[in-house]
Amino acid sequence: MDKKDKQLLMLLQENSRESLTNLAKKINLSIDSTHKRLKKLHNSGIINRYGIFINPKVLQYDLVVDIKIKLHNVTEEKIKELIQHLVNHPNCIELISISGDFDLTCVLIAKDTKELNAISYGIRQQFREIIADWKTSINLEVHKFEWYDFTQLK
Repeated sequence: MDKKDKQLLMLLQENSRESLTNLAKKINLSIDSTHKRLKKLHNSGIINRYGIFINPKVLQYDLVVDIKIKLHNVTEEKIKELIQHLVNHPNCIELISISGDFDLTCVLIAKDTKELNAISYGIRQQFREIIADWKTSINLEVHKFEWYDFTQLK
């Protein structure tokens, strides 16, 4: 990845809907060269998808919580069942397997504490035989989310 690729990625992070013409102008390349670079970034897996950042609080989901889940007595079948359940849960907006004291980190959204309690209780009850610990932290404010500074990364 060269300097032009990094510039292109930085621009796309700012606005993934920027036109090819504008991108080409901003990195001082032809439209064709810029298009080829974008294709190469896609094909290599560097660009996985384009997206948007939705602010759940504007949609009246006032609670955004990060839940650390520690598992025990797990079988491959049970962990797959839990992961599939969380992936398909409409209030789960992020799910990541992690290392350390916990096994999963799950971000849930809820309109209020009553809804959060019902969601949490439902998941914990359904998977009580494999959930050893459940730590909830409320996210107060997002300061940085999926932002890569390619001017600083080596």
